[in-house]
Amino acid sequence: MAIAIPAIYRSTVGKKAVMAVSGSIMVGFLVLHMIGNLKIFLGEDDFNHYAHWLRTMGEPAVPYRTVLTILEVVLVVAVVLHMWSAISLARRASAARPVKYQSKKKSHAQGYAVHTMRYGGVIIAVYIVWHLLDLTFFVVNPKGSGATPYDRMVADFDPSRWFITLFYVVAILLVGLHLNHGIWSAFQTLGLRSPRSNKALRALAAGVAGLVTLGFVSVPLSITFGLVS
Repeated sequence: MAIAIPAIYRSTVGKKAVMAVSGSIMVGFLVLHMIGNLKIFLGEDDFNHYAHWLRTMGEPAVPYRTVLTILEVVLVVAVVLHMWSAISLARRASAARPVKYQSKKKSHAQGYAVHTMRYGGVIIAVYIVWHLLDLTFFVVNPKGSGATPYDRMVADFDPSRWFITLFYVVAILLVGLHLNHGIWSAFQTLGLRSPRSNKALRALAAGVAGLVTLGFVSVPLSITFGLVS
C-alpha cells in the first residue's frame, strides 16, 4: 500500500519549506554541539562532565540516555527530510528544464554554490557516518569505549593522525559553505528576505556559518598542534 504524502509536501513550495525547517533544526544542533565541544578548552573534568550530562539529561524522571536518544532521532529525521527534499527539488528542476538555456548562464557564484551544496553534501554525509562510528559507537576511535570522552577526543586528533584532522577540517569547511548558502536560501523560502533586510540577513547567514566553522575546527587543530593535550 502506497504511503499518502500530503499535497503541500508534493508541491515545490512545500518541499522548500520542509528543507528550510529541517535545515533550521540541523543548524540549531550544530550550534549547540559546537558550544559543547568548546568545553574541551576548560579542561578534562569540564568536558567529561558535559559528556556525562548529555547522557543523563532528564534522570531520574526518564531512563539513562532517553533525552539524548530522542534528540538524535529528531536530528536523523531532519537530515532524512532535508536530503529527500533536496533530491526531489533537484529532480523536479531537471525534469522541468531538460535542456539548459544558452542565453542565460548561471553566474560563477551561483554555480559554485550549487556544486558546493551538491558534492559537499556527499562529503558531509560521509563525515557524519565516520563521526558516529568514531565518537558515538567508538568503532574507529583509537581509545575505544573504555576511555573517557576527553581522552577519545585527544587521541582522535593526535599529531600522528594528521590525516584525520585534515579530513575533519575539510568536512567542516564544507559544512560552513553549506550553512552559508542554506541559511541564506531558507530566509527566502520562509519569506523573511526583503530589499531592506537583504544585507542584514546575508551578513547573519555568513556570520552563523563562520562562527560554527571556527568553533568546530578550533578543537582538532588545537589538539593536533599541542594546545590541548
